[in-house]
Order: sequence, then structure tokens, then C-alpha cells
Amino acid sequence: MKSPTREFVNTRVKVSGHPSASMRSRYFPLALCASLLCLCRSYTLRSSVSWVVSSNDVDVEDADLSEEVAPALLVDGAGLWKANVLGDRLETPGLREQAEPESGEAARLSSRLFSYPVEKVKKSGGGSPPPHQETARTARYIAHYSDWGHLATISTQDKIRGIPFGNIFSVSDGPLDNSTGVIYFYVTPMDNTVTDLKSNPYASLTFSEAEGDFCRQMVYDPEDPRCARLTLTGKMVEVAPEELAFAKEAMFSSRHPVMAKWPVGHKWFFMKMDLMQVWLQDWIGGVSVIPLEDYFKATPF
Repeated sequence: MKSPTREFVNTRVKVSGHPSASMRSRYFPLALCASLLCLCRSYTLRSSVSWVVSSNDVDVEDADLSEEVAPALLVDGAGLWKANVLGDRLETPGLREQAEPESGEAARLSSRLFSYPVEKVKKSGGGSPPPHQETARTARYIAHYSDWGHLATISTQDKIRGIPFGNIFSVSDGPLDNSTGVIYFYVTPMDNTVTDLKSNPYASLTFSEAEGDFCRQMVYDPEDPRCARLTLTGKMVEVAPEELAFAKEAMFSSRHPVMAKWPVGHKWFFMKMDLMQVWLQDWIGGVSVIPLEDYFKATPF
């Protein structure tokens, strides 16, 4: 008489040696998932939606930082340049090894041209925005604490001649402790927008409160009327010699210090906007066209 235990062992051996179809179908999805994970191990997955993150929200030591520089682009007639890149890079196996290593001297010069110590740049933001009923003050607040904006011109490019063309520009209305309400730009003739302005000097500059932390903290979509937006319209003019010292201080001292080291071969110069209209939407129920006198009398602080 066979032992029940031995029969059970023999059965287990037989089954494990020849797995049934039901077992194969059960473990197939797991095997497929493991294969996909192996293939994707060199890729970084990112959310398709992102917000500005304050320095308190991330650990700098854990941040994915990379810097791409291209000294060969710093010649007249070529493209502009590649600036510092923060995260969001897609890296494939072997790509870094295939790249030609940069010489020590080139790397040193590139670093001086395109980077600057973060601690030297004062954080803008200005705390909480003014009450939405104070429209002039809100407009000055957004204009002062925005480091960049979207400038729309009438294009002179062949395929879109006479059609609005938008571009991003770094801006300043003065040092962080001295707001003027006048928006300054540091531009190059190589930019299509500057070519447009030579033909038609009128433009519109748009800011969004979504640039800062307020809308993110309140969970306001950038198109939500409670996430304020400001459009300044006026004539773009070159800054006069007697005003150049202040324009340099406004742009370089605490806002965009890296600009002071940009290549002189691009013939950079300062422009500002002579305002004609201040348009603001900062709440539900309509927009405000703020008189220029009220705008300049208000303070963002």
C-alpha cells in the first residue's frame, strides 16, 4: 500500500514539471510587466502637467540637474544658445558615452557664460497679492514681481507677415526694492521680435499670476479669472543714455544677473515700453482698464 504522503509528493513533482495552461495564463501578465520595466529602466517618467516649485518644496541634493552649453553657437549669425536645463531630460542607454567630451577650458568658459550661483539671486514673489478690489495695486504687483512675460508684435517674417507673433522675454520694472512700473528689456537685433519692432514699435506684454506660487497654492487654473493676468500695451523704445545705468541695475542686479555675461557679439541693448493701456483681469465678472495715472501712483509693496 502506497503512502498518501508519497502520492502527494509525486503529484506535486509532476505538476511542477509540466505547468498547466491555466498557470501559464495566470503568470503571463506578470512576466510581460517585468519585461517592460526592464526596457524602461533608463527613462524618467514625468507628469505632463507641472507647476513652479519653490525652493522649500524640493530637496536640492535629490534634484535632477543638468547643464547643457554650446560654445560653438556663440558666433555672429548663428543661433542664440542653450541655457541651463532643470530636469525633464530623456536619457537613453549609451547616449552619454557617445557624446564628445568637452575640454576643461571650454567647460570652464561655458559655465561662466551660462550659469551663476543661485544664492546671488534674490527670490522674488512679494508675499500675498493685494486684494482684488485694488486693481491698480494688483497691476503693479504683477508687473513688479514677474521676471518674464509674453510680448506680442506684428510679424515681419515672410510666411506670417502682418500676423501677430508672440515671444518670451525676461523683464524688470526695477530692482526688487524699487518698483517703477516701467518695463525694461534687454534684447538683441538678432531676435525676430526686435526686427518686428523696427517696422512697427507697438506691442503688448502679458503677465500671468501663475508664474508665482499663489495660483498653485489656491489650485487656480491659469485661465481661472481669479488667477490674475495683466496685459500692458504701448510703444517699445530704446532706453536713453541717461537712463542706461538704472536699466542695467533693474535687469542685472537682482533679476537676471547672468545677462551681464551674455556675448557682446549679439549687440545687446536696452528697451522699455512707453505705456498706452493697462488691462487687468483679477476676478470673476469682467476686466479693468486702469488709468495710467492710477497705475503709476500705486505701489506693489
